[in-house]
Amino acid sequence: MEIVFLGTGSMFPTEKRAHPSVFVRDTKLCFLFDCGEGVQRQMRIAGLSPTSIDYIFITHWHGDHALGIAGLIQSISSSSRKKQVTVFGPKGTKTKINYILKTYPFDLRFPLEVQDIDDSGSTVKKVIDNEEFRVEAMNVKHAIPCISYAYIKKGKRKINLEYTKKFGLVQDPILGKLQKGKTITYKGNKIAPEQGTFQMPDKKIVYITDTAYFKKLEKFAQNADLLISEGTFSEELGTKAKEYTHMTAADAAKIAKNASAKKLILTHFSQRYTDSSKLKAEAKKIFPETEAANDFDKFKI
Repeated sequence: MEIVFLGTGSMFPTEKRAHPSVFVRDTKLCFLFDCGEGVQRQMRIAGLSPTSIDYIFITHWHGDHALGIAGLIQSISSSSRKKQVTVFGPKGTKTKINYILKTYPFDLRFPLEVQDIDDSGSTVKKVIDNEEFRVEAMNVKHAIPCISYAYIKKGKRKINLEYTKKFGLVQDPILGKLQKGKTITYKGNKIAPEQGTFQMPDKKIVYITDTAYFKKLEKFAQNADLLISEGTFSEELGTKAKEYTHMTAADAAKIAKNASAKKLILTHFSQRYTDSSKLKAEAKKIFPETEAANDFDKFKI
């Protein structure tokens, strides 16, 4: 999986940081988490095509996280894309997208599906669950309804060739059935999936932004291969972070540590920080496997 940070600022974009947006490419599918102002220009600079996006996940409808969606829809509409784009967001997202489509004279040339996520309570909800991946959502604590997301790429079942070689089975179409978890018979030998295959682990990316710290975030991020989290303020502004329902870099590190995450990448930095070294240092004291993202940074897991 490839992760590209298109915008790592917060409410006010700066010379070096655009509004929040994270692009994730996983094999043939592309996902966009938040869609800040200027996102399509950021994609062009990063060498990404807006028409590649299959799913858009909006955390909430503060402008810095959603102002770019009108322009993005317009650009995709003006392309030759025919494949559906699906947008998820908190309750009211469908209404807001409809307002956008009525406000601007779009010639919508591709299927656009919009789904509201029930943002009540703090239980984890599955918004997509298929053979390839699952997306979970949880309501978080912000000034307006806001959702954090977890993308889980399901681990595939692989053939245990060391075992199947015992029966002379290395290449044969019947291996497809075994890989699907079915017991097979080859040259009179029964081969069960428990011995003939092994399960690759899932890969999990968690995206948490625009929320005050609370304990359930740690469970939501449990065992994440990558936690992408806001680190809007330094520790000395912890009171301000709570006042504005945001987190410090140390809060994000605490989540990563208690969730047993493998890696933390900080984003969504206040405009007051011309560089993120102080925030990164505060987080690394708690969780050493911490990075601070800049616009156009790319990571792979």
